[in-house]
Parts: sequence; C-alpha cells; structure tokens
Amino acid sequence: MLIVPLRAVPNQKLSILLANQLCQITLRTRWFGLYMDLSVNDSPVRQGIVCQNWNRIIRDAYLGFVGDFAFWDTQGSSDPTYDGLGSRYLLYYLEKSDLPA
Repeated sequence: MLIVPLRAVPNQKLSILLANQLCQITLRTRWFGLYMDLSVNDSPVRQGIVCQNWNRIIRDAYLGFVGDFAFWDTQGSSDPTYDGLGSRYLLYYLEKSDLPA
C-alpha cells in the first residue's frame, strides 16, 4: 500500500505514477460529498465515484487498472471531507498484491 499525497483543499488534480500507470486523479467536493475521477494516460477509467471510508474505488478488473484506491479515516469511520485530506483522511493506493485474488 502507498499513500497518495493530497492537500486539504475542496478541489484538486494530481498526476502520479503507480504500477507503471500514469494516473490523473481529480477530487471534487460537492455539497453532498467528495467525488473522484481517475484517468490513466488521459483515458478515463472511472468518473464521479463517491469517496467513502474503506470502500474500494475501482473494484472492477475489467477496467484494466492495476490496483485500487481506498480512503481511510485515521480518527474514526467517517467518509472523507476535503478539510481533512492528507491528515485525517488518507488515500491509499492498493497494489495488486494487496487485493484478494
């Protein structure tokens, strides 16, 4: 597992190389929650995914993405909000070896 570096701002985009995949992650805050888009090499993989505590984000192998993501609330079991990103709420990249077969 790797921690993806995030800032405590309402909306952000970042690029990161994970398992030889150039990932573009976009996080957007809406009045009803935090949402994530994931693209690899500028091709969308998943869009508009609700971010929840310890709920895997990608899940489906047929999408061709190696690994997965999950948020973790380090102080309880709340779903992530932007003001705690990078401190209370950590985004983990789960490597293929971290996932069930």
